[in-house]
Amino acid sequence: MNIEILTALATFAFVSSITPGPNNLMLMSSGANFGFKLTIPHMLGVSLGFVFMVCLVGAGLIQVFDIYPITYQVLKVFSVIYLVYLAYKIATSKPIEDHKPNNSKPFTFLQAAMFQWVNPKAWTMALTAISVYSPSKNMESILLVGIVFGAINLPSVGVWTVLGQQLKRFLTSDIKLRIFNITMALLLIASLYPMVI
Repeated sequence: MNIEILTALATFAFVSSITPGPNNLMLMSSGANFGFKLTIPHMLGVSLGFVFMVCLVGAGLIQVFDIYPITYQVLKVFSVIYLVYLAYKIATSKPIEDHKPNNSKPFTFLQAAMFQWVNPKAWTMALTAISVYSPSKNMESILLVGIVFGAINLPSVGVWTVLGQQLKRFLTSDIKLRIFNITMALLLIASLYPMVI
């Protein structure tokens, strides 16, 4: 991969990683509700889970959509249902001080990694990255795409977590936090718009 293509890939990885989407909105909400430290497993799950997804897509999973187009429609329906459920969980989450056993808690590493498989933005990013920056689909170029995304994605999602953590200073009452959580839930649902149409 020459330097021009690598630069274009890094730019694509940065723009697609830093812009709002389900992962970033959920991380901002988690930063505001649980703080940076408790959100680290969620951040790592997003970044490493996405790298794993890119590698599997590049290794042949992309062909499943070509052979069985219905699988993409099934994925879309499942993604919408799951994201609406997550929006509900965000809207009804409570600050860490109010948490009792069995109440809401931050995503674990595995939950965040698995979420990539139902995240429409992650699928779009992975399919585009492999199609455009690894057209030969050889393992070396696929791994390079994954490494570039991993190196750029983790700091990008960290920005959203820090932003959420900083917002916590302004969310000083239950009503403010409730409004914030409901707003984040509505934005998460709004992020489905491009996929639904």
